[in-house]
Amino acid sequence: MIENQKIRPDKVIGPLGEPLSIADLPPPETRRWVVRRKAEVVAAVNGGLLTIDEVLERYGLTLEEFASWQRAVDRSGMQGLRVTRIQHYRDLYERQLKY
Repeated sequence: MIENQKIRPDKVIGPLGEPLSIADLPPPETRRWVVRRKAEVVAAVNGGLLTIDEVLERYGLTLEEFASWQRAVDRSGMQGLRVTRIQHYRDLYERQLKY
């Protein structure tokens, strides 16, 4: 019986090392995504606070958009979430395609 129940933590460790609960997450109507907010949502999913489906529905994100946040955090930490870094990586990729 217990294995069928979904056990979720009340709090997870946030991107800055602080406890993060659902109440601490960005509000559902968030439209301006700064690095910290993106990292908090990724930490919530990685820690089991929310599922990917719940995040997509709550924030109106696409799976590709959220997956890109997760990849950026995995590869470069919070710095990888900066929009200027995304443009930098895109430029590098386009240069590689030329040669």
